[in-house]
Amino acid sequence: MRTDQRCDTMASTQDSAQPVDATRRSWVSTMAMGTGLVAGYGYFANIAAQFLYPAAPDPRAWLFVAVADQIEPGSSLNLKTPSGQPMVVMRQGEEGTDADFVALSGVCPHLGCMVNWEPQNNRFFCPCHNGAFDADGHAIQGPPHASHQTLSRFPLKVENGLLFVQVSMVNSGNHA
Repeated sequence: MRTDQRCDTMASTQDSAQPVDATRRSWVSTMAMGTGLVAGYGYFANIAAQFLYPAAPDPRAWLFVAVADQIEPGSSLNLKTPSGQPMVVMRQGEEGTDADFVALSGVCPHLGCMVNWEPQNNRFFCPCHNGAFDADGHAIQGPPHASHQTLSRFPLKVENGLLFVQVSMVNSGNHA
């Protein structure tokens, strides 16, 4: 009888051990699945919230550049905005109106190199890969031309003979 009792005891020990292991595995599996569902739905909710409630636009302000008559036709000024973005302001005409000036980003959209105004060639030139832009910022040569890139424009105005450019007041931190 002792052999039967021993077999019964071993069988009951094995039977009681399996549900404990199965319960642990089940709990870990349920927790992992629950965590995955919460993370997935949380990510979706974040995207939906950004779509339904977009961020406010960056604050912008008019930045004084120069007295309009002090910039000679064909010449340019290299500046940095308060947010640190390089900018080139160039005078094209002689009347002293808004139409005589253009304010463009000083950063080539191809790889982020600095562009320079070349008055003798009537173009902006990027020395990194021989990229060139016309006086309005449209690519005319090099990799920027192949990918149809342009220099970003800044709105500008002339008031009482003073030249102002509208710029973002938020520091994006990724400008040279």
